Amino acid sequence: MTASPADDPRGAACRAALEAVLAGAAATPSALAGLPEAVVDAALAAFAAEHGADALPVLTTLAASGAERGLRRAAKRALYRLAQRGVIAAPAPAPRPVVERQRERATRAWLSGIDGSGSRAVWIVFESTYGGLRLCSLILNDMLGITEVAGGDITKKRLDRELAALRASQKLPWVESDPSRAVGLVAEALTLHAARGTTPPAAFAPWRLLFASAPPAQPPSLPALPDPALIERSATLLDRPELAGWFLDPESVQSDAVGLLEARESRLVLSDQLKAEREDAIVEGVIAREFGEDARALWTRRLAEMALVLDAAGETDAAALAAATAATLAAGRPEPRRHPFVRALTARALEVAGEVTLGRLSAAEVSRKPPAP
Repeated sequence: MTASPADDPRGAACRAALEAVLAGAAATPSALAGLPEAVVDAALAAFAAEHGADALPVLTTLAASGAERGLRRAAKRALYRLAQRGVIAAPAPAPRPVVERQRERATRAWLSGIDGSGSRAVWIVFESTYGGLRLCSLILNDMLGITEVAGGDITKKRLDRELAALRASQKLPWVESDPSRAVGLVAEALTLHAARGTTPPAAFAPWRLLFASAPPAQPPSLPALPDPALIERSATLLDRPELAGWFLDPESVQSDAVGLLEARESRLVLSDQLKAEREDAIVEGVIAREFGEDARALWTRRLAEMALVLDAAGETDAAALAAATAATLAAGRPEPRRHPFVRALTARALEVAGEVTLGRLSAAEVSRKPPAP
């Protein structure tokens, strides 16, 4: 009588070899090689029935190995029987493509001067690991944050063409900057958004990660307080074309401008001294109301930033005067109502508001309020 596969002593040797693999005491069970398929099939079936899910790793290895065909088929049948009982090996995770993330870093940047609303243009070129370039173009405002965003992939040739065209059309100075400082200015604008509870334009979303860990830019350092004789010249800064749009918002001084027009056109016979005193009183009243601590800090920062831009543009004397004026505003010496620059800034706003009152200028055209994003 022929022994059944289950009773074949070679089957016992197979089981012992499988148990050794399961226990980690052996690698691939060589005892299964060369045996009749029926004996191996019975041994694997009994092994699977006894150990259930614990048998899955061994059976899966045998089914996928380079072993002889009969062994592989027996292992697959054992896996199938387990699957019929609901015991299924977890699918192997799909291989992840090996993709090296391209890191981008700011390599070049340009800044414009600051206009009368506190806005400036910023261009930052980011270069990837493989040399690809992306240009991020923004408008930053010192009261609102980021108001405009554009940009995308760009070639070096196109960048050169865009720069040449911009320099030809830009009314404000346009200078190259340290890229890290330009990135810091954008980070500073993001902190302003956070403080105001606002968000940048939606177009900024693809760029946000490039600025997420950047520290905000620090205000430019200011010189020691200069000779008072130098500050007497500070009002001349407003004669420069770069600062032609600098004045207080005309809407905020509209009623004062009306009072100034009435004083000038009064039919009362007043001496020149009395007229000058009335005008001084109006100017000083505006300064007292409009030039508090926050306004002083705002104009200090604008002057300090413009000093950097003017210096980079080769206007060293104007840059030095702007920096000196910023230092005196920050120190409050002389006090705002006696400061030539502040008085000139206010007087210009009154003149512009007067022109609006007389219908010679459009209020929208001369508004110094920054455009909403």
